[in-house]
Amino acid sequence: MTALWTLLRNRRRSDLGRAAPVAVVLASSGSPISETAIDRASSLADGGATAVVSIARVHGSAFGLPNPGLLPTRREREEQRAIVAAAIEGLAHRHLEADGHVIVTRNAGLAIARLARARGASHVVLQASPQGRFRRLLEGDPARALRRGLGPHVALVLVTPQTESVHPNLA
Repeated sequence: MTALWTLLRNRRRSDLGRAAPVAVVLASSGSPISETAIDRASSLADGGATAVVSIARVHGSAFGLPNPGLLPTRREREEQRAIVAAAIEGLAHRHLEADGHVIVTRNAGLAIARLARARGASHVVLQASPQGRFRRLLEGDPARALRRGLGPHVALVLVTPQTESVHPNLA
């Protein structure tokens, strides 16, 4: 477990593209990753490696001056690390190799798409939290940004608490 924490703590943005290729990216926009999403990712990986990523959101607008109060707190980062660690442990129980990332960004969808393209994934399984219209307007829809950012050969599998849907990218 110590090696996992070292991996999660010492990972930098420039390291994301240098990591080994994966079959599936299991992503969360900040909510805990469900067993359904882990099962779906393990079935799509088919024995291949999996990357787990969770987003710690930066609040505020990109047009304002930098303000350290808009960054996620230490507790929020630890929560995201715990989410990633739990998902990696769930994949390890299914005998899959996995590594994890916590990305701090304003735009979750584009950050996940950038990681998936850099790692050469063929599928992205997104654990989406249920959002109302107003919250989606303020924070954006990560699934929509993912569909725009992924290449034409990457399929997006959206797992929500109510249902699961598969969206092949036709961009």
